[in-house]
Amino acid sequence: MVFMFDESAGKDSFSIRGDGFKYLIKVRRHSVGDEINFRSFSDTAKLYKYKITSIENRSLVLELLEVSLHEVKPKKTLHLGWCIIDSKSIEKVLPSLCEIGVDKISFISCDRSQRNFRLDFKRFERILQTSMQQSGRSSFMKFDSFKNVKEFITEFPQTKIFDFCDKSLDDYSDIDTVLIGCEGGFSQDEREFLKQKDVFSLDTKMVLRSESAVMAVSSKILL
Repeated sequence: MVFMFDESAGKDSFSIRGDGFKYLIKVRRHSVGDEINFRSFSDTAKLYKYKITSIENRSLVLELLEVSLHEVKPKKTLHLGWCIIDSKSIEKVLPSLCEIGVDKISFISCDRSQRNFRLDFKRFERILQTSMQQSGRSSFMKFDSFKNVKEFITEFPQTKIFDFCDKSLDDYSDIDTVLIGCEGGFSQDEREFLKQKDVFSLDTKMVLRSESAVMAVSSKILL
């Protein structure tokens, strides 16, 4: 754990009980005198260093040692347009996407997206919170949604399209927005609409699941 989120971060002193206490003492095995970094949800750029001054049966007390401006963010910004798939599959890769530095995900209801999938952005943010504490990232990933591919491309005309084709790229440095389809790929109508855009693929003969493609393409661009 690089730091821990707490709404009291920034105060001269505060106490932790409940699950936070169990995690720090029972799991992380911290003791009196240990120093722990915290961030607050309201200003994630600031890093607060605290010292554990006392531990009781079910609570611990921390005192502020120092405050610093310490942002941890990727060198490059990447915006993913991701056609909606099963939210359980999305949740499995969200921590990894957070760790490699994806800045924003726009979820798009494309022709082959199943209509019964419901996206819970609040739950996604809780997953990101844990990932950020482990990786050190200081900024939350952003989320929004679009009703179809055309609406997304109209707003982000510079988007590059990942699809099955013969064109692979040697240089990913100019990509800041990329569109990736759901299971089964884009429909014929969507491909017709996208045919004038810059379409690329990866140099593999394997058929990638949507979440595998998202991870692979994001890693190529960001890492």
